[in-house]
Amino acid sequence: MSGIKIKGTGRSLPERILTNGELAQTVDTSDEWIVSRTGIRERRICTKESHTGLCAAAAQNALEHAGILPEQIGVCIVATMTPDTLVPSAACTMQKALGLSCDTVCFDLNAACTGFLYALHTAECLLAAAPKKFGLVIGADLFSRVLDWSDRSTCILFGDGAGAAVIEWRAEWPSAGAVLGCAGNSELLRCPLQNGYLTMEGQRVFKFALEAVPWCIDRVLERQGLTAEDVDFFVFHQANARIIDLAAKKYRIPPEKYCKNIERFGNTSAASIPIVLSELEETGRLSSGNRVLLVGFGGGLTWGGALVEIA
Repeated sequence: MSGIKIKGTGRSLPERILTNGELAQTVDTSDEWIVSRTGIRERRICTKESHTGLCAAAAQNALEHAGILPEQIGVCIVATMTPDTLVPSAACTMQKALGLSCDTVCFDLNAACTGFLYALHTAECLLAAAPKKFGLVIGADLFSRVLDWSDRSTCILFGDGAGAAVIEWRAEWPSAGAVLGCAGNSELLRCPLQNGYLTMEGQRVFKFALEAVPWCIDRVLERQGLTAEDVDFFVFHQANARIIDLAAKKYRIPPEKYCKNIERFGNTSAASIPIVLSELEETGRLSSGNRVLLVGFGGGLTWGGALVEIA
């Protein structure tokens, strides 16, 4: 038996709030239309903030909450598909910005909206062999960079933000038991590297998510030998309020065991799950020993789930 627990979390969001009403002035939509189909009322959009700045602020917040010094971090992974630069990686910029040791393993990982879960599992595996047993996992995306603001099928959905978690590995702790998967499909959600915008077939992605979320929950519970009642909190990727509500209904999850912040932030991609975790920690809804089931899905197509305890 060996695994990780979450020591502390943090988040950082742009100041600029873009409401549905403002979007309705530039594209053929309305607040009622967006809310009824997605649950989103507003999102945060970068105007003066950078990817690096959001990552550093979220990470510093997480380190402070965890009570961990930068030099104690052995692994730093940034899950993102919209970094400031391809080289150096966002994680390498964090090494300098945060003052991490030069022997810290730093790299970026792209699994779209499932990126934080991929990074969490990767960090767990690396920490098992690392001399330093604390890891920093950051999820951050600035989708405002890759959106066509005249395309109402995509511009209403996404927001910018960053979330981070400090994790600790110990030999006597249970594994997060991550369940990850991929089905290569460039048709449903695509973003070219150059001279292009994000495109998505919304209905087909929605259908995929309705299948992926329960599959992940079932596999994680099966792997851990638990039932939904044994889980203290469910943290869903915030892509669509209806997807979350349907999952809660299927597993009879009471309102106090999950939350939705998509109304305020939209879909923040890889930042979605750690931002939720940060809000839960800040409001005191999570406590030591809590079991938290994380579920995500995204472009690729990718999907994943994990069960992590709070240290």
